[in-house]
Amino acid sequence: MDGYSRRSFLRLGGVAATGALIGPPHLGGDDALATVRRRWAEVTAGAGLDARAEPYRSRLARLGATAARLRATMALADASLWPDLPFPSFDGTPGRLHTMARAYALPGTGLTGDPALAAAVATGIDHYRQRVYAAGAEPEGNWWNWEIGTPKPLLDAAVLIGPHLDPGRAAALCEAVDHFVPESRLTAYEGTSTGANRVDLCTVTLLRALVGRDPAKAALAVRGLSPVFPYVTEGDGFHRDGSFLQHTTIPYQGTYGAVLLSGVATLLAVLRGSPWEVTDPDRQVVFDMVERSVAPFVRDGFCMDLVSGRAIDRGPFGDHRRGRAIAAAVLLLAESAAPAERARWRAMVKGWAARQRVRPMLREAESTDLAFHARLAAVLDDASVPAAAEPVGHRLLPESARAVHRRPGWCAALSMASAWVGHYEHGNGENLRGWHTGSGMLYWWADPAHNDHYSDSFWSTVDPYRLPGTTVAALPLPDGAGGEWGETCPPARWVGGAGDGRHGMVGQHLYGLGSSLEAFKSWLFADDAVVCLGAGISASDGVRVETVVDNRRTRARLTVDGRGGWAHLEGHGGYVLPACPPLRTVREERGAGRGRRGYVTLWLDHGVDPVAAGYVYLLLPGASLAATRERAGDAGWVRVLANDTRRQGVAVPSLGITAVNFWRAGRAGPLAASGPCAVLVRERGDGTATVTVADPRRDLDELRVVWRRPVAAVLDAPGVLAGAGTGARLTLRFGPLAGTAGASHTVTVRLGSRRRRPGGDVRVRHPAGG
Repeated sequence: MDGYSRRSFLRLGGVAATGALIGPPHLGGDDALATVRRRWAEVTAGAGLDARAEPYRSRLARLGATAARLRATMALADASLWPDLPFPSFDGTPGRLHTMARAYALPGTGLTGDPALAAAVATGIDHYRQRVYAAGAEPEGNWWNWEIGTPKPLLDAAVLIGPHLDPGRAAALCEAVDHFVPESRLTAYEGTSTGANRVDLCTVTLLRALVGRDPAKAALAVRGLSPVFPYVTEGDGFHRDGSFLQHTTIPYQGTYGAVLLSGVATLLAVLRGSPWEVTDPDRQVVFDMVERSVAPFVRDGFCMDLVSGRAIDRGPFGDHRRGRAIAAAVLLLAESAAPAERARWRAMVKGWAARQRVRPMLREAESTDLAFHARLAAVLDDASVPAAAEPVGHRLLPESARAVHRRPGWCAALSMASAWVGHYEHGNGENLRGWHTGSGMLYWWADPAHNDHYSDSFWSTVDPYRLPGTTVAALPLPDGAGGEWGETCPPARWVGGAGDGRHGMVGQHLYGLGSSLEAFKSWLFADDAVVCLGAGISASDGVRVETVVDNRRTRARLTVDGRGGWAHLEGHGGYVLPACPPLRTVREERGAGRGRRGYVTLWLDHGVDPVAAGYVYLLLPGASLAATRERAGDAGWVRVLANDTRRQGVAVPSLGITAVNFWRAGRAGPLAASGPCAVLVRERGDGTATVTVADPRRDLDELRVVWRRPVAAVLDAPGVLAGAGTGARLTLRFGPLAGTAGASHTVTVRLGSRRRRPGGDVRVRHPAGG
C-alpha cells in the first residue's frame, strides 16, 4: 500500500495440490533457509487448492496464459521492460514479473516449472535492477516505492523462481535492497518504520534473507518485528482501547491495519518451526486486536470507511475489498492462534461471507486471491464451523475519536477529530475533498440492502460539504485543504465520551477545518435511535452554517411533516426533530453519465455567522413511517436535560438512561460533576444501576460525580474510584483519570428506596486486579 512522505527525500542524481508446487531446492546446504523458501511459496501462493478442480483449474490456466503473454511482449530497452510501462513503473513492472513467477511456481498453469519462463523472470528482474532499482541510485518521490512497494514483489518473484536467478544476479539484487533498506531501518522504531510499514520492512528483509541465503538477515527481520507488538500510548500502532493509528493521527484498521495483520500472519506461518520462529510473547496483542480493534469495524464482510484514511477515495466498493483483505488476514492468522481464538475467528469470517451479498466474498476471491479462496472455501464447507451473527453492543475508541454502535437490525458509526486525531487524510492525490469526514460524520446501516450505501460511488458523487451528521461552515475549501497525511488536527481536547458496552454518550468539541466554526455536539446511542444534540454553534466567516441531518444515496420517497416535527425516508428510516430550525430538504442527481447517483439531503440551516445556535433531533435507523410518527408523538420518550456550551444531557426513562456530557463543571438533571467529563447512568430494572464516567480531555487529577438518586450500596468499582457515598444520593470520588486515555470506568450500585434515608461513605470494593 502507498506510504506517506513527511520528510524531504533525495532526488535522482501449500500449494501443492495434486500437482506439486515448484519450490527451490536446498541452497548451499542450508536446509533451514530452503525450507522457509518453500514455506513462503506455499503460504503466500495458496495451500490446499486442487489444480484439477474448479475454480482453480480455470484461474490457474488464465494465470498461465497471462504469463505467456507477458513473456512474449517483454522487450528489453533502456527506458522500459514492456513498451507500455515506461520506467520507473514502480507498480507495473515488478508486478508483472511477480505474476510470471507465480505462473512458474503454481501447478496447473501450463507453465509450471518452465525454465524458459523462469529465465525470463530472472532477466527481467536484473534488467529492472540495473536501470531503476540500482544500488547507489538516489530515490526520488515517495519513500515507500523504494523500500517496500518495489523490492517486495521483486524479491518475492526471485524466491519463487529459485536457482534460476543465478548467484551473481541474486547478489546484485540483494545489494540494491541493502542500499534502499539498510539494517538501520529496523533498529529505531520511529518515523516511517512503525506499525504496518515496519511489518512490510520486516517482510522485505526476510525475503532479502531468502534470496541472499543470509541467516543473519532472517534473524534481523524477526527482531525488527518485536516493536510492532506492544501497545502504544501515542501515534502508530495498537492502543489499549482498540484504536489503530498510522501516520500518527489517522485511524487505519481498514488498510494499514489489514496490512499489519496480513504481514504478521504471513511471517508467523512462514517461520513456524524454523530457527527464526516468532516467539515474542507480546505477539498476543495482535491476536487480541482482531476482535477488539479490527472486527468492530467490519459489518457483513465490508470494512467501514471511517477507519480507512485516504483509501476511501480509491474507487467504488473499496470498503468491500478492504473487508476481504481483513477476512483473508484473519483466516491466515488463525492458523497461528490458540484453538479457542481460531474457532471464533473462523466462525466470524464465515458469518461475514455468508451475509456478504453485494460483492460475495468467495466469488470475488476467485479473481483476487486463490490462497484466500482455498482457506475460505474450506471454512464455508466445514459444517462444524457455525456462521457467527453480527455482534450487538457499543464500542467507543477515544484514542482514535471513533465509535461503533450495533443493535439488532442496524448499526451506526461516528467519525470525529481531536487534538490527537486529524480532521482527515489526503496524500498522493487521494481524498482531496475529505475535509469534513471528522466533523461528526454519522454513518449508519439499517438493512442488508444498505450494505453498499457508502460503496457505490458515494465518495465520488456526494456533496463533500454535506456529509451526514456533520456541522459545517459552507466556506469553499481548496482541494487538499490542511496538511497532508493527517497533519491538521483541531485543538479540541474534549472528544470522546462514556460507553458501558451497550449504550454510549459521545461528544465532540468541534472546530471547523479552515473556518472559525466552533460547536459542541453530542450523541446518545440508544436501542433504536441515536439522539443528536448541538449547541454553541458559532462562526464569523460570512457564510452559512449547516448541520446535515442526513445525506442518503437513494431515490426513495421522502415524507416530511413539518407540523408534527418528523420526516421519513422510505426503506431507510425516520427522523424526529423536536427542537431544531426548520428542516430543509433537497433531492438531486450528482455525478455524470453512468456514474450519476441520486441523493436525498436533509439539513438544518443555522444562518450566516450564527451565535450559539443549537439543535436536537433523533435518528431512527430502519423505522417505518408509522413508527416514526409514533415516536414524534411521544414527547416523553426523551427529555433534554441541558443543551448549551456547559453541558449537554438527555434522559430516556423507558431505557433507564440518564447521560450528560459536561463540557465544564456543572449540573444537569439529577447529575452533577466537579469537572469536564462524560457520565452515562443506566438503571437496569433488577434493582441495580451502572454509572459510567470518562475524562475525554485526559487532564483530571480528581473528579467528583453526584447522582441525586437513592443508592444502597456500591457493588463493583474500578480501581480509579477513590471513594463513594451512598444514601439519599450517590457521590463518587475518582482519583487521577488523566492517565487513562479517555477510557470509560463503570461503577455498579444497588439502588435504594426513593424515600430519603441516612447514608454515608462506604468502603469501595474493587474487582480482583482492579
